[in-house]
Amino acid sequence: MFKVTPNPPHTDPVPYDASLDLDPKKMKEAADHALNFYLYPGALKEPIPPRNSSSDTFIINPAVNDETLLVQSCESLASATEMASEIASTMDGPQRRKMLMLQQVIRLGELAVNRVLDNHKPG
Repeated sequence: MFKVTPNPPHTDPVPYDASLDLDPKKMKEAADHALNFYLYPGALKEPIPPRNSSSDTFIINPAVNDETLLVQSCESLASATEMASEIASTMDGPQRRKMLMLQQVIRLGELAVNRVLDNHKPG
């Protein structure tokens, strides 16, 4: 059986164009930027400048998105509310009232974080 095209077909070589000389480092940066844009949309936010305080023992990962931080804050406040309630149940008099006021302040913070979460639009 006769083939119309040779195997492999003969093609003219692509001429070298010096203006298309691409720097591998720039190509990698562009590829990383594109992947981060589509795979991690929150990663392209303006980076948080590092703190230079020597007293920072704990830090929050700058790559964590806002919604995750709000959810963690809400859960921490809910735990603090429960702990304050349990401690208040073991106290009497003015100390108990102070602990119940502290519980109320923590609960108000939790409600505020919940409202932000309810209003939060992902993306």
